[in-house]
Amino acid sequence: MQPPVEFSRPVDLRALPRQQIDLVANKTERAALARRFFIVSIDALKATATVEETDRGVEVRGTITAILVQSCAISAEDFPVRIASDYRLRFVPEADYEAAMQAAGDEVELAADDLDTIAYSGSTLDLGEAIAQTLALEIDPFAEGPGADAARAEYGFSTPEDSGPFAALKALQTKKS
Repeated sequence: MQPPVEFSRPVDLRALPRQQIDLVANKTERAALARRFFIVSIDALKATATVEETDRGVEVRGTITAILVQSCAISAEDFPVRIASDYRLRFVPEADYEAAMQAAGDEVELAADDLDTIAYSGSTLDLGEAIAQTLALEIDPFAEGPGADAARAEYGFSTPEDSGPFAALKALQTKKS
């Protein structure tokens, strides 16, 4: 059973729009998406989309803007985050998508002009869900707020530079000196 889609905006491909589509999430949709993405809140979510049928599928391009509230990964304090991003997606029929995945095997080489590809079935694609998924990729799951350094100092956490993959090499270099 598929979970409910929080931000659904179906587009009927039999009557492709010729103009830009504006998508705005309402309060209920934003709250549901915030729960799905494990963030405090989404105070605004807007997107534009231009939909065009091509020989490679249905291509969608536009912008996403959002205002979020996230918890700092270090201090756990809530802080605002602004997201503004351009995106490009390609929708292909489910059968074509599965055939391409089988043909690709275990490794997939992506070219510079390859787009995120989403499968759809029937004559309708869900642009709202595609926007939600694209937004999810823009959210930093380990975002640090303005109080992160102070929290590190207070609780004795090291900085990423002091505990990252090269920290041991840095310690060896310090011992040699």
